[in-house]
Amino acid sequence: MLGLSRVVGRLAFAAALVIGITPSHAQQNDPGDEPGLIANDDYELPPELRKQMVYYRTSEPPGTIVVQTSERYLYLVQGNNRALRYGIGVGREGFTWQGLLKISRKAEWPDWTPPPEMIARQPYLPRFMAGGPGNPLGARAMYLGSTVYRIHGTNRPDTIGTAISSGCFRLVNADVADLYDRVPVGTKVVVRQKPEL
Repeated sequence: MLGLSRVVGRLAFAAALVIGITPSHAQQNDPGDEPGLIANDDYELPPELRKQMVYYRTSEPPGTIVVQTSERYLYLVQGNNRALRYGIGVGREGFTWQGLLKISRKAEWPDWTPPPEMIARQPYLPRFMAGGPGNPLGARAMYLGSTVYRIHGTNRPDTIGTAISSGCFRLVNADVADLYDRVPVGTKVVVRQKPEL
């Protein structure tokens, strides 16, 4: 009888190990952060996510950036009820936020130092990565106030239009370079979860 209980115990232990490593329980790489992956700049966004001039009513002055996370769009206000609209990737569930900040710094091909909170969640990430085509921050970054959040490019253009980041806003490299050239340090950035009524 003792032998049978030992076999049952070992089977239960083995089953617990198998259950413990199923995809729903195993630590998965974030498909939005792939250090070293070179962006496919030939990737074509769906028409609704491509940069375009749109009708946009707002009380914000021209030059303001408005991020509508629920819509997956970033607007650069132009005035006269017009805005340049860019498709973006936004924070996944639990990493959404709203507020009013300013662009505090800009960088071309920025280096990436994942913050300690991100390393704790994703220990497989590098502690530092020099800027370049394989860097998840992409071609440009605009830093938001003194937070860890940025508006930046990506080496995963297929994630535009999704909620996958750790709270940053990502654009395809061509769009982030375009936006970067249009806005100075000090630009007001309004982040909203829901559209204005």
